[in-house]
Amino acid sequence: MAFQADFRSDTVTKPTDAMRAAMASADVGDDVLDGDPTVSALEAKGAAWLGKERALFVPSGTMANQIAMGVWTSPGDEIICESSCHILSFESGALGALHGVQTRTLDGVRGVLDPDAVARAIRPDFVHCPVTSLVALEQTHMASGGCVLPVEAIEAVATVAHDAGIKLHIDGARLAHAVVATGLSAQRIARGADSISLCLSKGLGAPVGSLIAGSDAFIERALRVRKRLGGWMRQSGILAAAGLLALDEGSDGGIGTLAAAHALAKQVAARLDAEEGLRSRPEEVDTNLVLCEVDAAVHVGGAAALADALCARGVGVMALGPGTLRFVTHRDLDQAALERLDEALVAILSPV
Repeated sequence: MAFQADFRSDTVTKPTDAMRAAMASADVGDDVLDGDPTVSALEAKGAAWLGKERALFVPSGTMANQIAMGVWTSPGDEIICESSCHILSFESGALGALHGVQTRTLDGVRGVLDPDAVARAIRPDFVHCPVTSLVALEQTHMASGGCVLPVEAIEAVATVAHDAGIKLHIDGARLAHAVVATGLSAQRIARGADSISLCLSKGLGAPVGSLIAGSDAFIERALRVRKRLGGWMRQSGILAAAGLLALDEGSDGGIGTLAAAHALAKQVAARLDAEEGLRSRPEEVDTNLVLCEVDAAVHVGGAAALADALCARGVGVMALGPGTLRFVTHRDLDQAALERLDEALVAILSPV
């Protein structure tokens, strides 16, 4: 279905003309047999941007995270993660299905874990207990509405994990948004992580692909896990060419475009919050995600019914649950999209 204003996700963006041109002219090779030069360039640029020794280009963010799980864990291990994080809630049970690991979940505050709670959750070295092998964080935290985890909070958890001999992985699917929102470099945010992923299609405009980064030893093991997961690609420089522009601060459709999406998200939240029976806190919008609570007592059918009504009027939006709508802003949306949302809300909630 085509929408005049598509707020469902920041993955719906179309490649820019510059990206399409770069893809068409990319220097390519067989990345499995001999290496692809454009993929190699992207991996080198991504590693430098993230402050890690090496990076690996993979088809999706889920694969990037699951490669890290496969490297850092063994069957029967346990990982500590936030109770609503992406790797637990939105990766189709991959932790158990692919790696045979279980989770010990902690409730966070806007995605932030209490380091003391993490320390208490680490299992003792006891034959009857699973081995705690990994702590996982998410930056930005989707379920809290794109909240940015403060770097001090990340490093406090990293210290607890490393003191216990445990690795820290960051699901950095929307890490670029945290970079823009905080003004900190990706290297600074990722410094405490043993591995970190980055999605090139969530807001950055690339049509496909993510990076997973860490030490040289980590990537050597990651290559084998990527192979098991079917993530080897051939002339993938065609895709990597778009990823190079996605990481470029000054390119059309790259990191430099994210601040506008953040500003638009605050406007969307303010517009939603002005309606009776809708609650969306613009002061808590850190990046490009907006959560809107729908009071079923005011809006019959709750979030799902309101999402359907908006979609029928050309405004794409996603219901995360019976009482929550998610709006995601991106570079393909502007003030016209906000006006379209306003018109749809007036038509639905204030019918003549």
